[in-house]
This record gives sequence, C-alpha cells and structure tokens, in this order.
Amino acid sequence: MRTATEAWSRGRRLARWSAGFLAAGLLAMPAALAGQPVGVAYLERRIERPNPLNNEDPVPADEGLKGAELGLRDSNATGRFVGLSLSLASKVVEPGGDIRAALAELLAGKDRPQFVVVNAPAADLLALADAPEAKDLVLLNVGATDTALRDAECRRRVLHVIPSRAMLTDALVQLLVFKRWTRILLVSGPDTADGLYADSLKRSARKFGARVVAETKFDARGADLRDSALREFALATRGPEHDVVAVADEAGEFGTNLVYNTESPRPVVGTQGLSPAAWGRAVEAWAAAQLQQRFRKLAGRTMNSVDWAGWMAVHAVGEAAVKLKSADPAAIAKLMLDPAFEVGGFKGRALSFRAWNGQLRQPLYLLWPGAVVGTAPVEGFLHRATELDTLGLDRPESACRAFGG
Repeated sequence: MRTATEAWSRGRRLARWSAGFLAAGLLAMPAALAGQPVGVAYLERRIERPNPLNNEDPVPADEGLKGAELGLRDSNATGRFVGLSLSLASKVVEPGGDIRAALAELLAGKDRPQFVVVNAPAADLLALADAPEAKDLVLLNVGATDTALRDAECRRRVLHVIPSRAMLTDALVQLLVFKRWTRILLVSGPDTADGLYADSLKRSARKFGARVVAETKFDARGADLRDSALREFALATRGPEHDVVAVADEAGEFGTNLVYNTESPRPVVGTQGLSPAAWGRAVEAWAAAQLQQRFRKLAGRTMNSVDWAGWMAVHAVGEAAVKLKSADPAAIAKLMLDPAFEVGGFKGRALSFRAWNGQLRQPLYLLWPGAVVGTAPVEGFLHRATELDTLGLDRPESACRAFGG
C-alpha cells in the first residue's frame, strides 16, 4: 500500500500533468474572447406604473436588463473555453419614445447584434418584428405575456422566453384542480390587461375542469383602500359558494389588499396571493440558489421573472453558440429554432422552444411571497409528448402559422 507521503507526491505529479495538458489544450483552441463576438442587444420600453400600495417595493428600474447582463457574464465564462464571446449593447426607450429608432441605433453599433432581447409591450414587439431592418434578427421576448403573440399574432423570428398568460393561468388552475378547489370567484380590474388575464383564467378553468361561479369588476381608482378595504372587498367578493377568490390585477392596484379582506375565508389566487410565475425569490431547487446568489451579487436585489427571462434569453444564445462552437449568427439562430435544441434554466428540466409558435416550454412556480407552494405541470396532468405542453397553447390550440405549422 502507498504511504500518505507517496499518495501526496503522486497527487502533485497528477496535478502538474493535468495543468500542463489543460494548458496545451487551451493553446490548441482559438484564443478565448479573441474573435468577433456574437452581438446581442437589450431593448426596453419603460412603462409608467401606478404607485405601489402599502409601501410595496416598486418594479426595479433595471428589471430585465440585470438578468441579461448576468446572462452575458455566464455565457462568456463558458464560451471562453471554445474561443467564443458575446457582446451586449442596451437601450431603454422612455414612454412615448420611438422604439424603432432605438433599434436602428443599436444596429448601427460596433458589434451589430443579430439577437435582440426585447422587454416591451406587445404592440412594440410587433412593430419591431414587422420592421424591414429586423428581417434578419431574432427577437427574444422577455416582457410581453400576451397569448395572442403565440397565437394568430405570432412572428417567425420572435421567440418568447417569458411565459404567456395562458401558461400562467394553466399552471394556477392545474394546482387548484389538484387540490379540488374548483369553484372560482373572479374579481378583475378595469385595465385591458386585467381583462386578458381574466379571459385566460376562464379558458384555463374550462380546459382543466374548474368553474368560474361568479365574476365581479373592481376599480380601485379614487378610493383609499388602506381605510376602506374591509368594506369594499366584502361587497366585491359576495357571491355563490366558492373555494378560492381569483384576482386579475396585473398593475397591482388593489390585489394585495384583497388578501384577508374577502367576505368568506377563502384563499386569494391569481396576480396576487398565490401566484403563478416563471421565477421568484423563494425558488431554490435544482441549484437555482446559485443563480439567485450570482444575481443578487450583481444587481443588489432579488431576481424576478423578467430578470430570469432576460438571463435565459442571453444564456440560450450563448448555449447555442457553444454547442456549435461557432459565432455565425445564422447558424446560431437556426439551432435555436430547431425542435431538438435544449438548454438548461435551473428548473430541473431541459427547456426548448416550441416548434409551432416559438414559446419556451418550461416549468412554472406557484408562489406565495414566502415560499414555493407547487410547481407546474402538476402531477397527474399528462401529455402525449411532454407534460410541459399542458401549459399554454398546445400545437392543435395555436393559430400560429408563421413557423410553418
């Protein structure tokens, strides 16, 4: 048997041999970060939002951008071993600004981007997708959840990293059905987005066998809910017997105050309360804690769904480049659109883009602010190909034809 000294000496020789071999291997590869980088851009439309109630934290001004920056760091840390790098230029357009002009400025930069991460409403995304200067670009949507963008209003070179409303409400209703909380009283706000969320939730209820027993509208404008919530919401939540109160309040104007102020003692779910999301502070499984720590170190705050989507968009481009060992943007775009392309996202499953509408298929979380309550797809909801396609528009449900479906 070897003595401890012999083992230590042999370990030292192996370490020196391994280091020499690695150095030789690196010398045989292209110089790290020396070639033309893969050009990525981040383009955002800043949105005017209502002041948050109850001293809640406002939406971060750098939401999405910090995720993209972390994606750049992670991709370059991996790409350096095969001589690849990514560059990232960013542009934020103020409300009322010309987002197409901002895109033109990005395209005129030093490293012309072929991939543009877009954090903007649906109308802006469509305007960019239809612009002549964007015909060869891949747009990665990290902000617009509109299901129509994955349906009749889809575009061939637009990939959706953020989940759609249909995916979010499908995830929520799957959990409700699993828990046998199938009678839903729905309270929706006055905004167009609130109506879209409410419609999506009703579609999900029909899809999975739940039922909206009553629906009421609530407009918080002109009222101080900090003083009147107990009375206001008791009236708004009276109705037939129900298991949960679902809220559709995407702007966050009243939904938080609905919790514990319902007429009957029922859980609040939807845009507030128990909420479906792509990411959240409490997500830690599948090594997600490592991503959370890296993001907090970079941004000084918690990673949210839009941040995760920004990170994932850049990470997917970098992953495709590394798999190809190529900085050719056309080849990278082709691989990302290939149904066989898979990429990790710290969610315990390989993620991929749906061939029929460009949506990233992914597990979703059901979150209470302090914990992950569940993950969708929920156990028992099956699919002929992958359970991930029980969330959102499946191929037969989507009217998208831009991808050749």
